[in-house]
Amino acid sequence: MAENDLHLFLEKVKHLNQMVDSLDEFPERRRLLKDCTDHNQVVQLARSWGYEIGRRWGELSYLDSTPLKSNLLRLKSPLEGQERKLLLKGGEKWRLELIISCSAKSPVEGWYNQSQHEWFVLLRGSARLRFKSPDENLDLSVGDYMYLSPHRLHRVERTDPSPGTTWLSLLWSE
Repeated sequence: MAENDLHLFLEKVKHLNQMVDSLDEFPERRRLLKDCTDHNQVVQLARSWGYEIGRRWGELSYLDSTPLKSNLLRLKSPLEGQERKLLLKGGEKWRLELIISCSAKSPVEGWYNQSQHEWFVLLRGSARLRFKSPDENLDLSVGDYMYLSPHRLHRVERTDPSPGTTWLSLLWSE
């Protein structure tokens, strides 16, 4: 297996594992996954959660097949209440994602508890984040950026309606 193919395979396994772990954090995802009737629906659902599990060796990534024309703000907003994550670039211990949220928020019972470091900046729109321990709300607008340490419990309370809120997020592990 070529080194690049090995890297793609390991990235896919990593995304699959992260997606499975997210089912405990967000129980509603289990039901949505169960409702899928074919592999393509599973791949699309996983992609909407930020996981790239459908790519096979040698195939273009989801982002490669999307005409960006070098402008991150030209991408179409997802449906209301939805969020779409696009992997822009990644390596063994990091990934750069574009996240487009349209009137989206975290599930009522869910808190993000990610094991990675995250730095993000809002490129368009606004959002409200809520943090746990200590309890805190933070309103964000265009240009605001933030670093989230691993396991800092947080949730998205709201994002803007169409054209939505666009985030650029860098995640990494040590």
